[in-house]
Amino acid sequence: MLIQQIRHLLALLLLVTVPMAYAADPSSEQAQQEMALMAQQQQVLAAQQQAIQTLQQHPQLAEVELWSAIKNGDQGVSAAQTTGAGKLINVVGNEGKIVRSEYMMPAAAFAVVGVFGLFLLFFLVNGPAKLAHGFSGKMVERWSQADIWLHWFMAISCLTLMFTGLNILLGRFVLQPILPASVWAALIYGSKTIHDWISPVFIVSWVICILKWMPLQLFKMYDLKWFVSVGGYINFGPFKGKHPDSGFANAGEKMWFWTLALFGLVVVVSGLLLLLPRLDLPRDVSVFALLAHDAAAVILIAFTIVHVWMATVLSEGGLESMVTGYCDENWAIQHHNLWYDELKSDGRIKYK
Repeated sequence: MLIQQIRHLLALLLLVTVPMAYAADPSSEQAQQEMALMAQQQQVLAAQQQAIQTLQQHPQLAEVELWSAIKNGDQGVSAAQTTGAGKLINVVGNEGKIVRSEYMMPAAAFAVVGVFGLFLLFFLVNGPAKLAHGFSGKMVERWSQADIWLHWFMAISCLTLMFTGLNILLGRFVLQPILPASVWAALIYGSKTIHDWISPVFIVSWVICILKWMPLQLFKMYDLKWFVSVGGYINFGPFKGKHPDSGFANAGEKMWFWTLALFGLVVVVSGLLLLLPRLDLPRDVSVFALLAHDAAAVILIAFTIVHVWMATVLSEGGLESMVTGYCDENWAIQHHNLWYDELKSDGRIKYK
């Protein structure tokens, strides 16, 4: 049989090459490496012989058992030295693919379409939170120039990662069917490249933001009332006109900050695991990192949409402070009264 001839040929080659390796210099490092390779090849040959004998004796039963073991992720023998090379089929990889397709992708779609749609509906029904006494014309310093630059570095890099990440995750279902093949190829390649290279900008700005702004984001007892009254954004019913107490950051901003801190940490760590090839991670770890990266990113995308809505169209006068560093005095009194009172009592109010 052809299989037996190949087996005999391999055995003959081993018998010839092993003495030659010793004859050269049995104590040299090269000879030791060659011996180690020969021993490994013998192990592979023995495994092949055992598998062939099993298939010859029980062809049907052996085939069923063999494929059952392979599908269950059993470890085999391989000459490759990479992590996980002994597994012909990675069970965790297949399960991770199913989780990503059936759960992560629909969740990402809902995070974009669902959350945006809900806030659009809320805006159409409720309208923006107007200033009860209009604009005063007096501008109070709220953010330093360093804070503004830091915020926009993180915001732009974060939004870039979200758009490119969504294209990598969902683009083949939404954009690929309607684009020419050449355009889609350039788009998906560009998304992957930009996603990889913009990530260091986000990581650095994210770390600085978290460390710099954390003291301002600690929850207080009065933050509970902010949640109860929905932050004073409701323009109808019993909550209309109620503006809860708030310090420098209101409860909603604090929730956004800690979401960014915790799930941003997951995104950063898992992203680095996926980005650095020299780590040579086991396949199981890589799959888990990918799923954790997707899940954390979906949560951040949903909260980012909420943050953008709350800071722009839903809050009259809210965006100006992060563009110029100054907010209208009436806006500060209505939305951050405790912070404003503290500045006024200490004589630290700085007007533009």
